[in-house]
Amino acid sequence: MLSRTEIFGYAPKKEYSKSVAYFSMEFAIDQSLKIYSGGLGFLAGSHMRSAFELKQNLVGIGMLWKYGYYDQVRSINGAMKADYVQKYYSFLTDTGIVFPVEVHSAIVYVKAYLLKPEVFGTAPIFLLSTDIEQNDNISRTITNRLYDANESTRIAQSIVLGIGGAKLMEILDMGTEIYHMNEGHAVPLCFYLYSKFKNIDEVRRRVVFTTHTPEEAGNEQRSFELLSKMSFFNGLSDDEVRKVAGIEGNSLNYTLTALRFAKIANGVSKMHGEVSREMWSGFSDICEITSITNAQNKKYWKDDALEKAMEENDDKALATRKKEMKKDLFKIVADQTGKIFDEDVLTLVWARRYAGYKRADLIASDVERFAKLIKNSELPIQIIWAGKPYPEDYTAIDTFNHLFQKTLANPNIAVLTGYELGLSAALKKGSDVWLNNPRLYREASGTSGMTAAMNGSVNFSIPDGWIPEFAKHGVNSFIIEPADRNLPQAEQDSIECSRLMDILEKEILPMYYSKPKSWANIVKNGMRDVAPAFESGRMAKEYYTLLFNMKVAEVAELA
Repeated sequence: MLSRTEIFGYAPKKEYSKSVAYFSMEFAIDQSLKIYSGGLGFLAGSHMRSAFELKQNLVGIGMLWKYGYYDQVRSINGAMKADYVQKYYSFLTDTGIVFPVEVHSAIVYVKAYLLKPEVFGTAPIFLLSTDIEQNDNISRTITNRLYDANESTRIAQSIVLGIGGAKLMEILDMGTEIYHMNEGHAVPLCFYLYSKFKNIDEVRRRVVFTTHTPEEAGNEQRSFELLSKMSFFNGLSDDEVRKVAGIEGNSLNYTLTALRFAKIANGVSKMHGEVSREMWSGFSDICEITSITNAQNKKYWKDDALEKAMEENDDKALATRKKEMKKDLFKIVADQTGKIFDEDVLTLVWARRYAGYKRADLIASDVERFAKLIKNSELPIQIIWAGKPYPEDYTAIDTFNHLFQKTLANPNIAVLTGYELGLSAALKKGSDVWLNNPRLYREASGTSGMTAAMNGSVNFSIPDGWIPEFAKHGVNSFIIEPADRNLPQAEQDSIECSRLMDILEKEILPMYYSKPKSWANIVKNGMRDVAPAFESGRMAKEYYTLLFNMKVAEVAELA
């Protein structure tokens, strides 16, 4: 059995001595470890890095996805294609621990692997797999794909993460005091703890919850009958589950259930905390929802030379280093698309998951105006799109393909594939402007803009998620004024496209080319203002003070 010293390799500091298990379906730790899809994983990865730097008594619990999320490639005509290739990791430690978890009234064996802190500079992370010889063929597929499209498989994944992770902590005798669910995927954990203590107050003492989804309909829910058949409730009777979880209908909402079992929960920005409190205010017996704004690990994301130029207020060095980073990005553009971009031209990037509400194509939705923008030789622009839609989100894939077709006749716009940690870093380092234009209140946090700012890319955004806590228009960023929410959605999109283009044509492009000192000031202000407020060391500290160390009585007083 692994000792605490073998697991951690460091002694936790006194102020972070409370033992915490952090459950997340995905962790973005390193380009080589492909067990993440996007923002949730990026957030969890930065949290693990800062927990290590602060020497916190925290371990991650995740899943070892055999095929990762998916490999984003192109079909023969350039359209997007999802590939599934088995991944191998020699840097993971096989703990030798194998234990049973009940799924659909059958025993499934789970094996635990350990990512040790010294490998990538993170808190220790245990990754669970069912792809072992003790299982039948169907059971082995549970940990094949992150966010598998099959409903029963998705439910089984939650059981393995939540119940399997809790069992592992007991096997290791970790003395876990707090179970932190990063999103609702691990909610079977709550039923496991309830079946152990038979007292919801005892569960609430131990469970905290982070919600990331800013609308009720977007939170995962499943048929109660199917969950019961799948052994989601760890042997509890249906009547007891309905009573303790407050379920009246025929479905169970993962987020609502987590809010009823946790002592305290948090949204991931101040705005998201407000939205979440309003969204769940009509439901009984839910915990207090505070907010801890997401953040990213600066040590991992920053460029040292650019940081030095900013600190020394050396605009020449800043511009020189930025051009070097643009050249590095443009090598990737040339390799993928056959286009040669110019480092002297303002480069705008939209990069995140393709999803309808994120509006990847908003900038191009006024066809005539967009055509004039990209053909303007006096104020030239280069635009790059990148991101992975869910592999079964065919509407989002159509958007990717439509934008790709648009790039074919234009040498200064490009659509890239493979938006993972490596490409994400290159885009943030090599872009001048980071575009974020979701429909208002749909972006819980939006951490990509934080790491863009750390690398001298200026945020150009709708005031959603973390942006209202950071942005000052024309000082450290540019803000697109939202349209009236009472208007039809198509009209809102049209108005916001027009406002986006106005700012781009009348403020951003003229300043970049005609007022380099003013531009440099905005770049430097963004780099200064993003840390420490949006650096994950601040966030990791707040999780201990505002969530982990809070007693139930203190939370009640807070409410």
